[in-house]
Amino acid sequence: MDALEAVMTRRSTRRFKDRPVEDDLLKEIIEAGRYAPSGGNSQTNHFMVITDKEILSKLAVMVQDAFSKMEVYEGMYKSMANSITLSKKGNYVFHYNAPCLIVMANRKDYGNNLADVACALENMMIYANAKDLGSCWINQLRWLNEDEPLLKLFYGFGMKEDERIYGALALGYPDSDDGLPERRTIARKGNEVTYI
Repeated sequence: MDALEAVMTRRSTRRFKDRPVEDDLLKEIIEAGRYAPSGGNSQTNHFMVITDKEILSKLAVMVQDAFSKMEVYEGMYKSMANSITLSKKGNYVFHYNAPCLIVMANRKDYGNNLADVACALENMMIYANAKDLGSCWINQLRWLNEDEPLLKLFYGFGMKEDERIYGALALGYPDSDDGLPERRTIARKGNEVTYI
C-alpha cells in the first residue's frame, strides 16, 4: 500500500478483536508516531502504551464515572455530549475495548501540545492502516485532562506533573468479517481548497 492509499483509505475502527498487537508491530507504530513533526523539533510528546486488560478496564470505569457527573448543554460538542449520555446509562467503554490504548501527553504550558500530539496520532493511524490494523482517535482523556483521579492514575504511570493528556489512540485488530480495517474511500464534502 503506498502512502496516499494509506491516507485516503484510513477509517476509524470501533470494534476490535480480543487479540493483542504483536510487540514488534506495536513498536513500529509507536516509532511512526515518534517521527512525527513537532514545533521547533521539540519532541516533547509522551507516549504511554497501555495493553494491560485490568488497567484498560479500570480506566474505562474511571472515565465513565467522570462523565456521568457532567451535564449535557445546548451546543455542546456532539461527541462529548454522547460520552456523557452513554456514561449516565452505564457500560460506556470509551476505548471500544481495543487491546491497546496509546495515551499521548505533552507539556501543558507548551503552545504546540495539541498540534504535536495530533501529528503523532495521525502518523500512527496511517501506519496502522498500512499494516492491516484498526485504530480510532480517542478524545475523552483530553476532555478530562484535569480530572484529579485520572491525573493521579497517570502520574503513577510516569506522566510528569507539568504534562497533560491531549489525545489517545485505540489500536488493534478489527473485529470485521475479513479481519481488515474498513477502507472505503469517502468523497470529501468539506475541507475547501483555494489556490492562490
